[in-house]
Amino acid sequence: MNDSPAVEAVDLAKHFGDHRAVDGVSFVVPTGTVLGLLGPNGAGKTTLVRMLTTLSVPTSGTGRVAGFDVVEEPQAVRRSIGLTGQAATVDEILTGRENLRLIGSLYGLSRGYVRRASEELLERFDLAAAADRPAKSYSGGMRRRLDLAVSLLAAPPILFLDEPTTGLDPQSRSGLWEVLRELVQEGTTLVLTTQYLEEADHLADEIVVVDRGRVIAAGTPTQLKDQAGQASVVVTLTSAADLEAAAALLRAHSPEVHVEAGSRRLTAQAGGLGDMTRIATVFEHSGIELDDLGLARPSLDDVFLHLTGHRAESTDSPTAATTTGTAPEGAAP
Repeated sequence: MNDSPAVEAVDLAKHFGDHRAVDGVSFVVPTGTVLGLLGPNGAGKTTLVRMLTTLSVPTSGTGRVAGFDVVEEPQAVRRSIGLTGQAATVDEILTGRENLRLIGSLYGLSRGYVRRASEELLERFDLAAAADRPAKSYSGGMRRRLDLAVSLLAAPPILFLDEPTTGLDPQSRSGLWEVLRELVQEGTTLVLTTQYLEEADHLADEIVVVDRGRVIAAGTPTQLKDQAGQASVVVTLTSAADLEAAAALLRAHSPEVHVEAGSRRLTAQAGGLGDMTRIATVFEHSGIELDDLGLARPSLDDVFLHLTGHRAESTDSPTAATTTGTAPEGAAP
């Protein structure tokens, strides 16, 4: 893996008048990895992407992509990236194949390359059967896949994805995740903004949590989950008659045991796999029958609630109306 960062933000800021949409954000994305920018609507994620992809000029700070300064070398940055925004930008009148050929001509790519690459991308994104249909006839998931295919036509080493699965059904979302994993395995660097905690957990090597324009936490998914509290051992009994005895066994290993009588489930704090193994051994010799025993870590949703006091899907942030990339660029010189 290349040691030089693919993307670097140093104290990036964007102000719209008195409003600070992004307020001194810094992070580094190593080549060939996935950074998840996680936060609710209005957190400043899209504004960050717009600055790093040269669509918006920072008020202050520095952004570098593929080693190029986003302000001083915007053309070099654009040659190094692909961008998939929140809304699909394909031409609905054109067919899928025509959309790819149009973008290829705008890039100045050779016809032979565009023809070969288009067929490969249509196959990869499961669009070959619909390649000659107008894009307006595509489902939401198909349009999103076509949008991503267009972004990959020039084989950019760095790909920015701004909430790429918003509005997709679970099957389409899962399929897109699989394609993104393949891209990373092939060496593509991804910068992914999302308010879906599951998406960040599945895809990101590192996560930067943004709220109200500032970074409030950063780390791997596991590191962030550890901030929200200890893991728990969850025991589900076969018989409710064993609840009292099972609770007594757990209290010998954990000071806090939560009992849910209706579901025959007991939850005890644990330090990790070692505690779970010890508790499993105790129950194995106790004669108490279990339906299930497992280790549950805090979720990223727990992390966000712990850090901010509200869920990541919350839209009650006062910055929601002005950090989605729709504010006029002229509002802040």
